[in-house]
Amino acid sequence: MNFHEYQAKELFAAYGIPVPAGKVASTPLAAAEAARALGGSTWVVKAQVHAGGRGKAGGVKLAKSLKEVRTLAERMLSMKISTYQTGGLALPVNQVLIGEAVDIGEELYLSALVDRAHRCVTFIGSAAGGVNIEEVAATEPEKIITVQVDNTAGLQPFQARQMASAWA
Repeated sequence: MNFHEYQAKELFAAYGIPVPAGKVASTPLAAAEAARALGGSTWVVKAQVHAGGRGKAGGVKLAKSLKEVRTLAERMLSMKISTYQTGGLALPVNQVLIGEAVDIGEELYLSALVDRAHRCVTFIGSAAGGVNIEEVAATEPEKIITVQVDNTAGLQPFQARQMASAWA
């Protein structure tokens, strides 16, 4: 199952998890209107493709004016993004997420995946953030916590505490 960032944020918000405000747009004009509707003076423009590494590929930019939002959206909507996660494919950018710019105090990484090898759900977490999580895994694997959840018992409190230790 693939989610775009804006879809994941909508899902989180529906369950009461706080997320920065944002609006999705598929044209440069709609992107500028989204920024205007959000208010503020600084926005982030994010290409919506199913791949990590968008920022390094030019798909995440900060804009300090509505004109800059429109220009960046126009550039992104005409590009294709190829990252280490696209398997050599260049994915077209059909939508951008316009989000309120927020100061990031700390970046954490949390992933839940269907672990076919162990036939369970596995959580992977790290206080080393998520931008370069593959590099962290290769060079500092001790900074990554992995928790395999028994399908019949579900996530246990001790496992949640174990995962939380990744951020201690």
